[in-house]
Amino acid sequence: MARVTVEDCVDKVENRFELVLLASHRARQISQGQPITIDRDNDKNPVVALREIADETLSPDDLKEDLIHSLQKHVEVDEPEPAPNAQPAQPQAAITQAGQDDEPESITFDRMSEDDLLAGIEGLVPPEKNDDY
Repeated sequence: MARVTVEDCVDKVENRFELVLLASHRARQISQGQPITIDRDNDKNPVVALREIADETLSPDDLKEDLIHSLQKHVEVDEPEPAPNAQPAQPQAAITQAGQDDEPESITFDRMSEDDLLAGIEGLVPPEKNDDY
């Protein structure tokens, strides 16, 4: 890389480490086929990226946001907060239909002893091995 190009970019992006991150991200974008905003002049992608930042054809803030977005694996979605006077949701078993008693129905679960569980596990047959997997 040309020293002049880096020194031209330091005016736009003050932190050299951030400049390297932004220029490398832009160089990867160019490699993936995004159009360039300046003439290539037989330069490689990193130099083209630095020249784009130096000539301010791309905003460093936009590049930074795009870099952050590309590195995110989980994007949190803000869910609306309940109204302050709203009543909390009741569990499905507590909701009654009109004309019935106001007492919720009791929910029962099947119970299994540990011995029954172990007997069931021992009775399982492992799947046949297949070379296709």
